[in-house]
Amino acid sequence: MPRHGRIDFPGALHHVIIRGINRAEIFRDDSDRRDFLYRLGAGLKKTGLSCYAWALIPNHVHILLRTGSLPMTDLMRSLLTGYAMHFNRRHKRVGYLFQNRYKSILCEEKRYFLQLVRYIHLNPLRAGLVPDLPALNIYPWAGHSTIMGEYNEDWQDVRTIMSHFGADIQESRKNYFNFIMDGIADGRRTDLTGGGLLRSYGGWDGVFSKKNKGERWRGDERILGDSDFVQSVLAKAGERLTKRLENRVSGWDLLSLEEYVENLCDIDKMSISSKRRDRLVSRARSAFSWLAIGELGYSVGEVAAFLNITPPAVSQALRRGRTIVEERGIKLP
Repeated sequence: MPRHGRIDFPGALHHVIIRGINRAEIFRDDSDRRDFLYRLGAGLKKTGLSCYAWALIPNHVHILLRTGSLPMTDLMRSLLTGYAMHFNRRHKRVGYLFQNRYKSILCEEKRYFLQLVRYIHLNPLRAGLVPDLPALNIYPWAGHSTIMGEYNEDWQDVRTIMSHFGADIQESRKNYFNFIMDGIADGRRTDLTGGGLLRSYGGWDGVFSKKNKGERWRGDERILGDSDFVQSVLAKAGERLTKRLENRVSGWDLLSLEEYVENLCDIDKMSISSKRRDRLVSRARSAFSWLAIGELGYSVGEVAAFLNITPPAVSQALRRGRTIVEERGIKLP
């Protein structure tokens, strides 16, 4: 299935997460870190994007960005390609450095801006790279030390952050420091890594609870915000919810789909996920594969694991499944 496109527009606030492939280190020493920051700063100045928070962890990076007149992808493409090539040359390695695409989460500013600044800047402390907050104040590889005046990364927008904490620079730094300190007890904030309303509602159980009460909701893993924000962003992007989210909230999963297709094809229960290979079950399995991937948005790997077959076998079933579904006019209620 094609990957969902990124959502971006001028003024959009993004929490960007870049991870090393197979969780491998993407920074081996300070020279690597300086090279990455140099490229980030140069790219920000060239594209006109704003950076409010950032943290370099040995195997991943967090950055809080605002899109300007040029799209975020212009910055990220140049930054990651250039850095990976330099890293490979310097360390005499070949192959991919980063894990798949970087993750970018479009964030509701009013509700999450300061929380994300705090979350990102506390990453080195949570990762054990510094022992305490005073050490984080002088840690050169996160934007917190720039805000505290220990370093000067001229490409980091400190003024916008300080404006939330007071007019006087000393007062605002003190208030900012206290705000950061208050967030230490929060630990890892998994609710700040996307999912629209899903995380705010406490996962799928919360979504079903809201649905059962007749409440409307919107959600998307690329977006962090409340219902109105998610809906407005998707409308601006000319999109609707992913099929998987729509159908999951309607109660569909692989087990319910299996039962539905077995009833349509008049075969025994749990035949589709069994080792039976007769023609009738094979056709039902193909239809199941097409619906699971095409309508529910499951991946080939997830369907293969459910059916206990190989991904190439699922890919073959997909071609047959589409024909079967169209011929029989099968649709999910």
